[in-house]
Amino acid sequence: MSVAEQAASAPAKELEALSITKTANEGDNDNSDDEGEAGNPDEGDGSGGAKKKKKNKKRNKKKKKAGAAGQSDELTVPVSQLFASNGYPEGEICEYVDDNRYRTTSEELRAKDRLNEQQIFDLRRAAEVHREVRQNVRQRIKPGMDLTTVAEMIENGTRVLSEASGFASGIGFPTGLSLNHCAAHYTPNAGDHVVVQADDVLKVDFGVHVNGHIIDSAFTMTWNDRYDPLLAAVRDATNTGVREAGIDVRLGDIGAAIQEVMESYEIELDGKTVPIKPIRNLCGHNIGPYQIHSGKSVPIVANGDQTPMEEGELFAIETFGSTGAGYVNEEGVCSHYAMAPGTHPRPRIPSAQKLLHTITKNFGTLPFCRRYVDRLGESHYYLGLKTLVDSGVVMAYPPLCDVKGSYTAQFEHTLLLRPTVKEVLSRGDDY
Repeated sequence: MSVAEQAASAPAKELEALSITKTANEGDNDNSDDEGEAGNPDEGDGSGGAKKKKKNKKRNKKKKKAGAAGQSDELTVPVSQLFASNGYPEGEICEYVDDNRYRTTSEELRAKDRLNEQQIFDLRRAAEVHREVRQNVRQRIKPGMDLTTVAEMIENGTRVLSEASGFASGIGFPTGLSLNHCAAHYTPNAGDHVVVQADDVLKVDFGVHVNGHIIDSAFTMTWNDRYDPLLAAVRDATNTGVREAGIDVRLGDIGAAIQEVMESYEIELDGKTVPIKPIRNLCGHNIGPYQIHSGKSVPIVANGDQTPMEEGELFAIETFGSTGAGYVNEEGVCSHYAMAPGTHPRPRIPSAQKLLHTITKNFGTLPFCRRYVDRLGESHYYLGLKTLVDSGVVMAYPPLCDVKGSYTAQFEHTLLLRPTVKEVLSRGDDY
C-alpha cells in the first residue's frame, strides 16, 4: 500500500510548547447529563442507582484541554491554523511508578524518546482534532436527530479539522453510533433512518489519523439521568484501565482491575436493582500504523493473560458495561469493513476487482463503511464486496449486541507508552 510522505519533524521544543495546566478530575460544562455527572461515584447517584462500595483511590490529576481559540461553531478551521508553529497540546502525562520509576529521569531514555518526535507530533495533532470535534458535536447531538446526520456531522468536521488527504490525514475508521443494547460497530448505511430518542443510550466512537497514526476514543451520551450510574461505572472502569496500563504490565492484570471496578456498580431500572457487568467478549487493543487492531487485546475481565505491554506501544483502552448478559453477538446488517493486511490474489469477478482497487487506493488497511464507498461514486458493488469478504481479502465487522432490552455504555482513550512517560493522548476536560 502506498502512503503519503510524512511531514517534516517538528522541533522538540515545539512538541513540548503547549503543556496544559493540570486540574484535579475536572468535569465538563457542555452536557453534564450525557455522561451522568449526577452519578459521580464519589458523590452518590441520586435516584438512578448506587455504587455498591466506595474505594478511596488516589486519582491522577488530569490536564485540562481547553478548546482552541478561534475554532468556529461549524468546525471550519483546521487545527494546523489554530496552533503556533504547529505545536499541539500534549496529552495527560503520567509518570511511571515502581520498577519503571527511573524512566522519567533517564537521560538515555529521554534521548530515545526524542527519536519518536514525528509519531508524537502526528498523534497530538490527531488527538486535538478529536477533542475539537467531539466537544462541538456533544453540544449539537439531540433527540430527534437522524443518525446519518450525526455521523456526517462528525465525519465532515474530522475531514476539515484534519485537512483530510488520503493516507496523510483524515478519518481513522467509520463513526460508531450504537444505540442501547447494541454495543459497537453500528454506523448507518445508505437508506437507514434511525432517529435518536430521548430515552436512548448512544455510544459515539470515532477515530482520526495523521500519517496512519490513529487516535481512537469514544464516549456515551444520554438524555435521561436514570442511566447516570451506568455511565459512571464505565467511565470509572476505563480510567482504571488507563491508570493500570504501563510498560511490563500484564494484560490480564489490567482486565482484573477493570472488572473489579465495573462490577462494584449497580443501577435501578424500572424499580429493579440491576448489576452492571463488563461485556466480557469485548476488549481494548493496541494500534499500529494504518491498522486499528494490531495484535494485542486488553481484556476488561480477568482472564489470566500474561502478555506484557511494551515500550513504544500505542493502546486503545476501552471498556463496555451492560445491564444485560455482559456478552455480545453479531446482529443486523454489516456496515464496517477493513482490508486484511498483506498481499491478495486478484479476484476473478470484475466487480470485486474494481472494488478492491477502490479500497486499496482510498483506504488501504484503514477501516471503511458503505457510506464511504458510496461517497466515492461507486455503485452496484454489493456482489463484489461479498466476494472480497468471502475470500478473506476484506474483513466484515457486523454490529455487536447484548440481549434486547438491555443498555450498554462505552468510554475509550488512546495512550502511548513512551520510553519516559505514559501519555494519554486523547484526554480532554470532557472525559
